Amino acid sequence: MKLDEIKTLDKQDPLQSYREQFSLPKNTIYLDGNSLGALPTRVKQRVKAVTEQQWGEDLISSWNTHDWVSLPQQVGDKIAPVIGANPGDVICCDSISVNLFKLLSAAVQFNASRQRNKIISSSDNFPTDLYIAQGLQGLLGSEKCHFVNVEEEQLLNQIDDSVAIVLVTEVNFRSGKRLDIAALTRKAHQHGALIVVDLAHSAGVMPIHLNDWQVDMAVGCTYKYLNGGPGAPAFVYVNRALQGRLQQPIAGWFGHRSPFEFSPHYAADTGIKQFLAGTPSVISMAAVDAALELFADLDLQSVRTKSLQLGSLFDELIEQHGLQDKLQRLSPTEPEQRGSQLSYAFDYAYELCQALIDRGVIADFRAPNYIRFGFAPLYNSFADIWHAVQAINDVIASEAYKEPRWSKRQAVT
Repeated sequence: MKLDEIKTLDKQDPLQSYREQFSLPKNTIYLDGNSLGALPTRVKQRVKAVTEQQWGEDLISSWNTHDWVSLPQQVGDKIAPVIGANPGDVICCDSISVNLFKLLSAAVQFNASRQRNKIISSSDNFPTDLYIAQGLQGLLGSEKCHFVNVEEEQLLNQIDDSVAIVLVTEVNFRSGKRLDIAALTRKAHQHGALIVVDLAHSAGVMPIHLNDWQVDMAVGCTYKYLNGGPGAPAFVYVNRALQGRLQQPIAGWFGHRSPFEFSPHYAADTGIKQFLAGTPSVISMAAVDAALELFADLDLQSVRTKSLQLGSLFDELIEQHGLQDKLQRLSPTEPEQRGSQLSYAFDYAYELCQALIDRGVIADFRAPNYIRFGFAPLYNSFADIWHAVQAINDVIASEAYKEPRWSKRQAVT
């Protein structure tokens, strides 16, 4: 494909206007939105208003006058349609790790009376998900909580009557492979198990149908494709049928049914608010609230369509330059079977990533030897893909990645 054809794709792009709503650095192609989304200009404005006016001038009165106290529910209700849930089914709070601890603990206790204690997940799930499950087993003991790792391709077949909880991420963070959540949920329910889904790499970049799929519980972050900012709070989804039947372990005051009565005795809220714990982080949550305005009238199917087009174009250009033998693709060949990224194995993946960054193309390294390219349809253009692959070809053809300056590794998030 030629550059003129690609420019035509950008002119015809129905999402083209969204790019203008992001603060993107000049001379930079950003293909790392699957780790940290770019900054929406409206978030800049909201954070300024919250810090200068609401906090700076209105001080503590803002808990009421600007309704800070309801931000977790307000943001949760904005996330709900993005993940196929109803208002009142989602709350924004804490991190994915903390929220997973809440949900897994509640699910283990829920299953205790049925003599089930097994949590099953794939060995290639995101490490924090595995660590939380392992930590819960260490806390409760294997008789109450027994964590089992299986290979990703065996996950569906390993669900049987001994399983209490299926813990799965919709899009694999390394390979970008998309798992069939509807099928996994059906199989879990056929065997009386609950399913907990991590939406970190899918929320905001593809249609998700938690209610239609009858998913029991889910978590997700807001700093990737939802563009809420670094370390932005995560979210919790609990199916309406389970709300009020679960007991989450972090009995904080914001999860109390009447937090401002300051009772010395805990009484959990009966709805999704039960999954709150401590005081919400107002500034970061306000940033998420502003970022979610971009999704108010957005057709997620059109986002998914462009995502697949960006990935397919990248794939096509890699082959056009004859790079497919040097970059070993980890992601599925079929576009529908992957999320919004392409991942490759390369012996010098870290060095390649650093050399690309030096040329203004920001990709993402993952140990031991993977490089990921994430596609954010709201601000990535088709021309971005063209220029990025041109840079990849230049770096590999010239072996610029072998320059000594790229060999010193730093922590990469």
